Amino acid sequence: MGVLKGKTALVTGGSRGIGRAVAQRLARDGALVAVHYGHDEAAAEETVATIGAAGGTAFPVRAELGVPGDAQALWAAYEAHPLATEHVDVLVNNAGTATFAGIADTDEETFRQVQALNAQAPFFVIKHGLARLRDGGRIVNVTGTPHLALPAILATVMAKGAVNALTVSLAAELAPRGITVNSVGPGITETDLNAALLSDPGTREHLAARSVFRRVGTADEVADVVAFLASPDSRWVTGQHLDATGGLQLSLL
Repeated sequence: MGVLKGKTALVTGGSRGIGRAVAQRLARDGALVAVHYGHDEAAAEETVATIGAAGGTAFPVRAELGVPGDAQALWAAYEAHPLATEHVDVLVNNAGTATFAGIADTDEETFRQVQALNAQAPFFVIKHGLARLRDGGRIVNVTGTPHLALPAILATVMAKGAVNALTVSLAAELAPRGITVNSVGPGITETDLNAALLSDPGTREHLAARSVFRRVGTADEVADVVAFLASPDSRWVTGQHLDATGGLQLSLL
């Protein structure tokens, strides 16, 4: 408790799902949290309110990601808020979406949109935020799990894989500044995004069975892994991908 006191964190896609859980957890750890959102202002305000009710401090930052100039717009919106600090200590790239389509059903425009939000946006959010990121800071990318065949979201898997690769190379580049860069791969997680899918009992049972714990994960469980990578305790961990899937597929080995 309080390990991030005096520090500032920016969480993209922080208004709902895993992003909300991450924002709430980092705030409980003492950080001032900038809760980024793209369109759902009410959800962002609700996240900020729940953080405040729990004794933390947060503020919303609006910027649409996946469009030209998105990263610059995000940092401009951050700077414009009265609670914004000059430096950021923790950057969590969580914003993204899953486009359900195999290769045969993915057209060029859909592919471009998926890459723009899931891969290009994190790259440039980091690039334009490096001057604000404090030496000794943390970058955590919420991506996907490598070496797992997911043909139903093929373009998304490709984009998330690109960010996993970015994580490794960027960790080496930023090491002289003491900045760690790591990624986290959630598995089947209980979020708004998956609500319709998991509402079917048969589908839920099938997906839960892929974990050795034979259940679906929670956003809080993923947030706890992110919180470790954001904390001082992770200072000797960089360029790594942490599997936060509850042992997904291990039961099939």
